[in-house]
Amino acid sequence: LPRMQSSGSKPCSCPSLRLREVASMYFTMIAVFLVILVVALQGSAPAGSDFPYQVPLDPRGLLELSWNVSYPEQVVHFQLLIRDLRFGLLFGMSDRGEFQNADLAVLWSDGHNSYFGDAWSDAQGQLHMDSQQDYQLLGARRAPEGLYLLFRRAFSTCDPKDYLIEDGTVHLIYGILEKPVHSLQAINVSAIHRGLQRVQLLKPNITIPELPSDMKTMEITAPDVVIPSQETTYWCYMIELPEDFPKHHIVMYEPVITAGNEALVHHMEVFQCAAEFDSFPHYNGPCDSKMKPDRLNYCRHVLAAWAMGAQAFYYPKEAGLAFGGPGSSRYLRLEIHYHNPLVFEASSSCLKKKKKSSGIRLYYTATLRHYDAGIMELGLVYKKKKKIPPGEDAFILTKKKKKKCTQKALPAAGIRIFASQLHTHLAGRKVVTVLSRDGRERQVVNADGHYSPHFQERGNSALSHLQKKKKNLPQGDELITTCTYNTEDRSRATVALPPPSADFGAIPDPALGREGLDASSAERGRRCCISVWHFSCPRFNDEEVCTCPQASVPQQFFSVPWNTFNRDVLKSLYGFAPISMHCNKSSAVRFPGEWEKQALPTITERLPEPVPHCPPAPGSRPAAPVPLDLGQLRRV
Repeated sequence: LPRMQSSGSKPCSCPSLRLREVASMYFTMIAVFLVILVVALQGSAPAGSDFPYQVPLDPRGLLELSWNVSYPEQVVHFQLLIRDLRFGLLFGMSDRGEFQNADLAVLWSDGHNSYFGDAWSDAQGQLHMDSQQDYQLLGARRAPEGLYLLFRRAFSTCDPKDYLIEDGTVHLIYGILEKPVHSLQAINVSAIHRGLQRVQLLKPNITIPELPSDMKTMEITAPDVVIPSQETTYWCYMIELPEDFPKHHIVMYEPVITAGNEALVHHMEVFQCAAEFDSFPHYNGPCDSKMKPDRLNYCRHVLAAWAMGAQAFYYPKEAGLAFGGPGSSRYLRLEIHYHNPLVFEASSSCLKKKKKSSGIRLYYTATLRHYDAGIMELGLVYKKKKKIPPGEDAFILTKKKKKKCTQKALPAAGIRIFASQLHTHLAGRKVVTVLSRDGRERQVVNADGHYSPHFQERGNSALSHLQKKKKNLPQGDELITTCTYNTEDRSRATVALPPPSADFGAIPDPALGREGLDASSAERGRRCCISVWHFSCPRFNDEEVCTCPQASVPQQFFSVPWNTFNRDVLKSLYGFAPISMHCNKSSAVRFPGEWEKQALPTITERLPEPVPHCPPAPGSRPAAPVPLDLGQLRRV
């Protein structure tokens, strides 16, 4: 500015009029720029009505998250409602809901001034300001119900400290600051009220189909079930459709769960029974009870399937799932998996409150749609021979639907996949299903790299994973499902104890022992326990008689010393052993053909790993928090 003076002017003790005008204009331009910047940021924030997805974060009702997804921009817009703002909050994402190695947006106050910034936590949970500020603040406003905080985040930032937002489960974490802090680094995450919520952030933009005017409902619930005092219970309940019930299309279904008991219902399925039988006995009780009639095992045609975390499921407008009519059984079986980890005692008043009338509500119509839909189940057999060693961080099991099966089971024109659901039990961490042809992987049908058995919305709701693009599955293609398990918190082997009437396929017995696993008492003298061939039994005598002690299959597995050698042998076994394939009809009866000792299909070409899209570099934004004027925050 001094250089603006003329060379002949004398120095002044105060700015000249012209200098004051320039200075005024300069600061006015800065102020205008800041106003325009704030307006631009707030203008880019969606209106409150533009947040279609909503979930409570804190069970106390203090925090509520709403969001929308912009696929063209590859960003998620977040709106946080903070009903009782104290001195700030933490919100972010991590691999499985931990506060270590987390990607965070932080609002904090020292009691006088408030700040917002993009941060990350290290392996000890210590917070650090991120050198690349990718949580972009859009605005903050107060309302009678609380403070609204608006910000956005790109799916991928290519910042190694940031979480990659992708299809599948996202573990959201939050923490509430109840005391002022003088800096970001002063926040002790172990000393604050905190929690997690699982969501699917990337919702496909799919419109719910219009439901038919003649739609009816049918509620299939097991009446007044008292959950037994055990961790796992499968409950079976039979119902009978009216006589001469004509063909209908199921167009929608949803769960029916007693309010307050949602945590105990792990998953539910409605099966239709085989039409070969004229009648089925009525039953309401545990599926593994000796009192359960054997004929119920012929009720395996899936009409509806729901798992924890899912909402209502809608069929596309051109298709419905057929039931009723000629060639269709009038008998249905409801199967409910209750997960009771606290193992309430049968005599306790708490258990008496856990009477359940849970099940599934079907929405159906007599106005048939153009296509009959169907349900195909893929996966690993529930057999005691399936086991995972303890202490594994990523143990992989794969199930392959071979071309021989799809050639036999699918219609000549193939099928179109419009929705899919992934499902494991408590050790599951990742699941992926891939379509392959002639040994080459062609496309991913469904994948979840942050899978949680406590949240299985993915694939089971019209708002979650009706496929963004329908996928064709012709005859001869193969479907490969790979599950990754974690047993680091377990001291004994995890054995796949079968739920009643489940039977999908298995490694043949000879691959796991000399002559098999399940021997009669007369044969046990010559047969080996589970560990004999590959694991702990030191030797055979001249007659190849194993001296391992007789015990149940789980007990035999529990006695195996899971050293490095035994672990590697088991992994190798799963990688090359032939399989017994259960290529089943809806009646649970196999299609004609030879399905025993089938060689595993060979994959010669795999899909490349997806490369994250990086947004344009944001420039030289300093790694500094954004000051906010939120008024005087509430002191405790």
